[in-house]
Amino acid sequence: MAGAVLRGDEDLLTGRWSGLVVLAGVLSGCGNGDSLERFDGPTMGSRYSIQYVRHSSTPGPKAVQAEVENILAEVDRQFSTYRSDSDTVRFNALPAGRCQVMPGPVLELIRVGEQLSSQSDGSFDLTVEPLLNLWGFGPQAREEKVPSAKALAEVQQRVGHSHLRIDGDQLCKDAAVEVDFNSIAAGYAVDTIAAKLEGQGIQNYLAEVTGELKAAGKKLDGSPWRIALEEPRDDQLVAQKIIAVDGYAVSTSGDYRNYFQQNGRRYSHTFDARTGAPVLHALASVTVIHPSALMADGLSTLLLILGPERGWDYAETHDIGAFFVIRADTGFVTRTNQAFERLAGEKTK
Repeated sequence: MAGAVLRGDEDLLTGRWSGLVVLAGVLSGCGNGDSLERFDGPTMGSRYSIQYVRHSSTPGPKAVQAEVENILAEVDRQFSTYRSDSDTVRFNALPAGRCQVMPGPVLELIRVGEQLSSQSDGSFDLTVEPLLNLWGFGPQAREEKVPSAKALAEVQQRVGHSHLRIDGDQLCKDAAVEVDFNSIAAGYAVDTIAAKLEGQGIQNYLAEVTGELKAAGKKLDGSPWRIALEEPRDDQLVAQKIIAVDGYAVSTSGDYRNYFQQNGRRYSHTFDARTGAPVLHALASVTVIHPSALMADGLSTLLLILGPERGWDYAETHDIGAFFVIRADTGFVTRTNQAFERLAGEKTK
């Protein structure tokens, strides 16, 4: 197996593990002047990569890369929780009862977050950053530890999408909430890049940002873009399932690379906003296929939060293509629904 290994160690804007491997394609031309162009670079504490088939009428890689990096820079300026001048950090610093004019993309993602929060009965929530910091996973975290009941109760008063309100071009808060777009911003970036590529006449491409990806068309040799879903192991890469993707985004969320242990119990960075605590169920990872990278990104996180039973029922009810990896006494077991099989031309290893 070769190709770009899409891996990190933490969440979006500081890097994230994706569980996805892009299998290598043909890098030479086909005799008709076409070529497979590829470039990558750092972004949001992790990496991005672009592959596309170039025809005589499509732009060269330097021009395309400049457009892509402009998009990524703007996404970082709007959504980063690690730079003091971002729109998100400036909003998070506001006290309760204040509003701030926000760019359209930020308001768009707030609305998506509200939808996902409502559909998950509040388990998924964009305002969990105070909880992440409290438990040791956020940008302002001091140490990884189980907080006291008193500290948890205090922080939970500042968590909940109901504390947010959009007023025209302003985002308002009625409590000192802090938003965190880690679960959907990379997917939004991929969708934006894909739209830019298609607007430039590029129809055959694979775009990936911090592990979120979307593929369309074919590779240079006419074969489909193929993605290997990685088995959740720390010691090596093992392709558990290989899927062919055309016109869809793929997102994997997992809870087993960013965690700590205390008193024999394992606490991951995946939070249920209703309880204010990391999830404790047996679902290790979820891969979602969806036409929108934004929605694939958010839904993979939502299903991971809900767990192996509630998450499965949600995916079935909403016809979401999902691939579940569940912990068992003997290792891991997998579960794939019909929607996933319908959307991906899959080959199981």
